[in-house]
Amino acid sequence: MRALRPAVTALLLCLVAYPGASEPLISKTYSYFTIGGRTGAELEQQLHSLGPMMSDTGTRHAGATRIKLGGTVSYESTDGRCRVIDAKVSLETHLTLPRWKDRKRASREMAIIWEVLSADIKRHEERHAEIARQYARELERSLEGLRPERSCETMQARVDATSRKIIERHSAEQERFDRAEAASYERRMTRMLGFALEKERRGL
Repeated sequence: MRALRPAVTALLLCLVAYPGASEPLISKTYSYFTIGGRTGAELEQQLHSLGPMMSDTGTRHAGATRIKLGGTVSYESTDGRCRVIDAKVSLETHLTLPRWKDRKRASREMAIIWEVLSADIKRHEERHAEIARQYARELERSLEGLRPERSCETMQARVDATSRKIIERHSAEQERFDRAEAASYERRMTRMLGFALEKERRGL
């Protein structure tokens, strides 16, 4: 069995804060690309020639998650102080995952390898989406918790600075997760494939 490379996630991050009001929105959508092949080498080649193209690296990968953060902030100015009265953060995540068209024609061993690999790709991308949800919630709480300022111009600057700080932390956490996943990939796949093949051998 030949180990396949892990998925790497692309992130598109932007947050715009401005006076206004909107309902919170958290959405997650999926799209798929089809690959063929009946050996590990063929699957790897297909994943890296047909997978989603990452604009930041110029290369294709086995899966991707696009993340878009947005938001609106409403202000109120009373008694010479400007305060945030409402902050709504929106989050859109779009996961791109592979589908294998030759499963019925491949060996049982390759089918098991694909089950393990595709599950790991999906888990990886779902975790990226969950990290984004955690930071979207933190961003909303942080904006709503800002203390009043002398003017709404100063408050807008605080909103912008807070947004940038949390987005930078979010990006760093996503990158840290990718590094940790890449470092443990071979060990993780070997362990999961061993469990799956042993389960198949026992007929469980």
